[in-house]
Amino acid sequence: MKIALGVEYMGSDFHGWQLQKSGIRTVQQVVEKALSNVADHPVRVFCSGRTDAGVHAIEQVIHFETSANREDKAWLLGGNVNLPHDVNFVWVKRANEDFHARFNAHARRYHYKIHNTPVRSALMAKHTLWESRALEVEAMSKSAEYLLGEHDFSAFRGSLCQAKSPIKTIEFIKLTQHGNEILLDIKANAFLHHMVRNIVGTLLKVGRGEKPVGWVKEVLISKDRKKAGATAPPQGLYFIKAFYSNL
Repeated sequence: MKIALGVEYMGSDFHGWQLQKSGIRTVQQVVEKALSNVADHPVRVFCSGRTDAGVHAIEQVIHFETSANREDKAWLLGGNVNLPHDVNFVWVKRANEDFHARFNAHARRYHYKIHNTPVRSALMAKHTLWESRALEVEAMSKSAEYLLGEHDFSAFRGSLCQAKSPIKTIEFIKLTQHGNEILLDIKANAFLHHMVRNIVGTLLKVGRGEKPVGWVKEVLISKDRKKAGATAPPQGLYFIKAFYSNL
């Protein structure tokens, strides 16, 4: 049988999602250990989108196969008992045999949080990017509109990206501000490695007044990573959810 689960985690103390041969602490490592304890056999999980060290998730989606006959609440509550404090299962579903958490996702959504205040916050340090300079959010929003639709996003592609194609479709991108908090909300059919963080780093240059609004379009057209802004730090990034038609 195939089981799907929603997973919430704070990525601050993890070396990313993916299992590492060195045995260092990853989200996949602790999740597989917890589910293996419930199943009473080794469990291997597959996720909707691997996250880097320091990146958080509100509803990462995973699936695994098992021969163990357990009630749904056993996977959910029993799994949580075996998880550390910074990871939690939020829902469980029986999935079709052809379901795959990664390959069946037709879109994914991320948030990036910026704490825009002259003085840093000790409480927000692991949850947001601190930016001390006042940002022009309206200019950043106008720049972001150039990224909507299907494009070659090579200019925002990380050097370790293994995607077969740099062509992706951004379905939605919006920046909002509430007091000192700025939120980037972005949804696409798929993302390149570091794509969201590279977009944020590029928009920050516009927000600081270092570059004009139209510069983002020039960066996109160039397909040159060196022309874009620096990769924004991981702590402001949140994997929000993946979208499926068969779950």
